[in-house]
Amino acid sequence: MRKPKKQKKPLNDLSRSPTPFDPNRTLIVVIDMAKENWLVAGIIPGVERQPLKKLPADENGLLKLLERWRAEAEIAGHKIERIAVAFEAGRDGFWLARWLRARGIEARVIHAASVAVPREHRRAKTDRLDTEQLKRAFLGWLRGERNHCKMCAIPTSAEEDAKRPHRERETLVGEQTTIINRIKATLARLGIRSFNPKLKKSPERLEHLRTPEGEPIPPNTLAELRRDMARKQLVAEQIKQIEKARLEQLKQAPKARPNLMVLVLMRVIGIGIETADMLVREILSRNLRDRRAVAATEG
Repeated sequence: MRKPKKQKKPLNDLSRSPTPFDPNRTLIVVIDMAKENWLVAGIIPGVERQPLKKLPADENGLLKLLERWRAEAEIAGHKIERIAVAFEAGRDGFWLARWLRARGIEARVIHAASVAVPREHRRAKTDRLDTEQLKRAFLGWLRGERNHCKMCAIPTSAEEDAKRPHRERETLVGEQTTIINRIKATLARLGIRSFNPKLKKSPERLEHLRTPEGEPIPPNTLAELRRDMARKQLVAEQIKQIEKARLEQLKQAPKARPNLMVLVLMRVIGIGIETADMLVREILSRNLRDRRAVAATEG
């Protein structure tokens, strides 16, 4: 009789915890993070109530709350060996997870889109209900069950910073396109359609433009177009600065791992430096972080 083949475990499976879960020795905490306040919910071993505490957005206050809940569990006869904290990925990024991990607390960041929500009817949405939903999803993840939620790999501060240039450039390119479209729309209202605002000498040509009636551009509209042209020129200069800094970085350290990966991808026909940099910073580096995160958890 043939033995069944052993299934290979995925290299970057962050959809369930590989660590054995002991509910009697684990303090479970989830945080709903807002701009001004944090809503913190916990499951304390030996304590029947499940506390819900609203705190100012302060990491030190959160740490004091965790220690207080740990003390409550120990009074109830449960020695806490693991504090597991989770919150959804959002505006605050990953700094809190790094801060908690530096203090010996297991911190996880949940992919917001990975938490299942009921769709049979219109869903009520409050901070309290969101926290309860996070708590159920995180508890299922800790038990090792699938399809509850998926965790993000926590990047280092340097890895996050490395993404900023190409993300800023992407934002600036979008702003540049918006300004160009606004200039074209302003001129179209006057019946002028042959003007190309992308040309180098386009600001100088504004004075000589005429409407189909033979009239010059009205003074207020002309002032608006000049300001838009100045904005476009400023954005274009900032894009050039980012591109120049990236080329200098590649020249200074061509054998550094991310830079080397960018240079290798640029050899592929059809992949330029922008696409190569995005693939390395966003896709390849994320896969490497996922594998490191799984390996660290299993180790």
